[in-house]
Order: sequence, then C-alpha cells, then structure tokens
Amino acid sequence: MRRFAPALVAVTLMASAPVPPAPAADRPLPEVSQEARAQALHHQLRCVVCQNQSIAESDAVLAADLRNVVRERIAAGDTDAEVLDYVVQRYGDFVLMRPPVRQSTWLLWAGPFLVLLLGGAAIAAYLMRRRAGIEAQPLTEDERRRLDALLDEEEGR
Repeated sequence: MRRFAPALVAVTLMASAPVPPAPAADRPLPEVSQEARAQALHHQLRCVVCQNQSIAESDAVLAADLRNVVRERIAAGDTDAEVLDYVVQRYGDFVLMRPPVRQSTWLLWAGPFLVLLLGGAAIAAYLMRRRAGIEAQPLTEDERRRLDALLDEEEGR
C-alpha cells in the first residue's frame, strides 16, 4: 500500500485541480469594415502564451482577450497604429509578429544567426582539433612484419 500512496495522492490532486477557463467568445464588430480591420490586426499580434501563433490562430484565453481588446479599441475610434501602440505599451515589442528593428530588439532579430554562426564555429574548431590530434605514427617492427606478410599474401593470390 505504501507504494501506491504517492500515486493515489497525485491522482487525487490532479482530479481536484480547477478547470482552466474557456476563452471568451469572439464578438465580431457590427460594421464589416471595422471587423476587417480587427481581423488584419489580429494577424499582426503574437499570442504571448503560444508565441508561435497570432492571436487570430490561438485558442488561448489571453489571445481571446486580446482579440476583444482590439475590437474594443477599434469600436472606440482608434486607428490601427493606435491599437498596436496600445497593445505594445502593455506587452512590449514581442507581442508584434514582426517586431521593429531597434536597439532593444536587435538580439531578437540577430539571435538565430548568431546561434548558427557560433554553432558552425564550434563544429569547425572541433574538427580542426580532431585532425591536429591525429598524427601518423611510424610502424613498429611487429606491425611492419605483419603488413609485409599481408601484402605478400595478396600478391600470391
């Protein structure tokens, strides 16, 4: 019974955990042109939970909240730039699918290239060190006799 006690406690804790909230339902704007603007902005904003999806593609609760915030700002009369500025003020440049290149985001843009460059340099250094460590050693007398015997055997065939 002592073996199963931790498993039983873990199962009980998982079963009693609260269910995460469902995303808020999207409420499209009544005016078609405003909803089209909202949809376009949804594709420009990154889901900060998923990070690989825009808020238009994400099912996360926060993404649904951001979609509603975008719609509220558009309904309030904000321009697209004002809506984006509003969201960036709260979440930073990372929330943009295409963050601007500036001093604070240069690592975000250059990071993948730096990783590739450093990885290539590390592989090249490893291979050069490995080649330098392999030096031709002269054959011992026993190895020379065995090699001569093998060569004689090959010529005899």
